[in-house]
Amino acid sequence: MTAATTSPRAGARTAVTPGPAGDVAARTLGQRLDAATAGLPAPLVVVDLDALDANATDVVRRAGGTPVRVASKSVRVRHVLERVLAQPGFAGVMAYAAAEALWLARHGVHDVLLGYPTVDTAALDAIAADPAAAAAVTFMVDDAAQADLLAAAGRRHGRRLRVCLDVDASLRVGRGPFTVHLGVRRSPVRSPDAVAALAAVVERRGLEVRGVMFYEAQVAGLPDTSPAVRLVKAASVRELARRRVDVVDAVTAVLGRRPELVNSGGTGSLEVSAAASGVTEVTAGSGLFAPTLFDGYRAFDARPAAYFGLDVVRVPGAGWATVFGGGYVASGPAAATRLPRPVWPAGLRLDPREGAGEVQTPLRVPTRADLRIGDRVWFRHAKAGEVMERFSDVHLVRGSRIEATVPTYRGEGLCAG
Repeated sequence: MTAATTSPRAGARTAVTPGPAGDVAARTLGQRLDAATAGLPAPLVVVDLDALDANATDVVRRAGGTPVRVASKSVRVRHVLERVLAQPGFAGVMAYAAAEALWLARHGVHDVLLGYPTVDTAALDAIAADPAAAAAVTFMVDDAAQADLLAAAGRRHGRRLRVCLDVDASLRVGRGPFTVHLGVRRSPVRSPDAVAALAAVVERRGLEVRGVMFYEAQVAGLPDTSPAVRLVKAASVRELARRRVDVVDAVTAVLGRRPELVNSGGTGSLEVSAAASGVTEVTAGSGLFAPTLFDGYRAFDARPAAYFGLDVVRVPGAGWATVFGGGYVASGPAAATRLPRPVWPAGLRLDPREGAGEVQTPLRVPTRADLRIGDRVWFRHAKAGEVMERFSDVHLVRGSRIEATVPTYRGEGLCAG
């Protein structure tokens, strides 16, 4: 049995024989996306709304009643952010840049937690000058120098800006020079005493400590690839559960009140973070689009929702096809895991010597697929929102039709970094 797909641009026909289990599902996906985008030029990016909605529902289920803050860097499409925030269980946005936080506040997002410290004094001043933005945005701090910049902006406009303290959530094993750091390099404050001291400094600067954040990247952002990884995750969860309670208690003693906001977790750790003592909210973003880096988790099984399509422009030889574009490599360590992955037609592979190219990407084509000039190839990105920076618009697909075409951040003129 063969299935035929019509080229969206050139009218060519491609015969594909189903292979191993999974090919049939991929073929159905490819046929749907081909039909939805027939006649549209590539490169182009789509979001499957059925998968997006199912993922959003599952994120809320996994959070078990704890409010979920949406990580905007993993979406970068305002329409999608608004769509998700309208669903029960989601509350607020975690932004990645001060200029973006201002922009979101001016578009009606009333609770924006800036997930990273900033030294963008122009954006700080603009937020402090805008009463609605100043009320909506909470800044991230892990150093007194960052607090000084915020305090100066607040004084210029007579505002007491709100801040959240970023606490190192990594796992450290060993003692002294033999200590091993397992996790990302983020905040320099870790112990309850250090966090309490920072809270006191921040309050003396005339700022308001709204909350504390713990991002356990070694749990939330690490796939379950081996028993050793799972052991590290379990140890991290136990250590942080104890330390988180002590940190919140220490900050409470300084402030004379419990922090309003205790943020923790990410897509990969929603269940354990949401259930932890004292946590008031969790954050998730990648779980909405389900990029390839999130394929290896055992705790959940998200549905891929974001794809980009590229068209074949060359057939350089038997077993090869070259598509236009494709160099959408994800941030992080330079490795094959950061490259986009072709998913339809089934069996296509990147050439390891060329990878994903700036202008063109050669693909190894299996014998059962006969790609021709004008055929469309569908890919998944390694990370969720980063691919949206390469496009001005994203097509929202339901079944085999486009329900809406909306601008990305880039399409709305926002380039925040």
